[in-house]
Amino acid sequence: MSRAASSAKTTRVRPDLLPGVLPIYSVTPFTMLDFPQRTACIIWFSGCNMRCPYCHNPQIVKGRGRGDTRQVMDFLKRRQGLLDGVVLSGGEASAYPGLPDFIRDVKALGYAIKLDTNGLRPDTISNFLSQGFLDYIALDYKAPPAKFKSVTGTDKFQLFSETLDILCSQSHVSFEIRTTIHTGLMDENDIMKIMIDLDKRHYTGLYVIQNFVHSDGRPTLGSMPPQKRILETSAIKPAESFDLEFRNFPA
Repeated sequence: MSRAASSAKTTRVRPDLLPGVLPIYSVTPFTMLDFPQRTACIIWFSGCNMRCPYCHNPQIVKGRGRGDTRQVMDFLKRRQGLLDGVVLSGGEASAYPGLPDFIRDVKALGYAIKLDTNGLRPDTISNFLSQGFLDYIALDYKAPPAKFKSVTGTDKFQLFSETLDILCSQSHVSFEIRTTIHTGLMDENDIMKIMIDLDKRHYTGLYVIQNFVHSDGRPTLGSMPPQKRILETSAIKPAESFDLEFRNFPA
């Protein structure tokens, strides 16, 4: 290529943003823990619109997809009758324009779909609900408004709030809300603020508080040090309108 040609102004389009092309990082072939009442696989999507410092999947958040939809569809066809659910996780699967076509193909094989999401795409979630794409949703409530940017790297709490309102206003798709807590970022008061907000929105489902666990030795996205203390679960008052569950805490 000549110097003149190489200096010409061009617009490059990332392959993972093209319709029908998805940045699939990897597939976990079997889980009985991630999709309630389903035997499922997990499809991990590269890239995320948040930068949570405690994230234990920096290679997924910063990486590019290394699989393609044809490989995944071949895998799902072979697992028909053995699995009944597919979890879309990441990263943030809802960020990609090609996801609707992929979901249609997966559901045509008879699989139920669960979406793990951070809620920054309320338009997408609303569209997916209206089209009947989703059978279960896990929504991450990362932090209350005052700490949302420090915990997620973005100040777009309002977008998350819109998604939460959309989910709370519908009743045909089951969903849970969950918060992963590293006490270097949040404490018991922050959890109580989240629970007060959920109560004000008349949430009646399951709220899961997950203890930060990172045991494989790899650095987190923000190189978070180990927790100096674990959240004091006894200081969290039970809610009256929704169920509370603690995960990954010592017995």
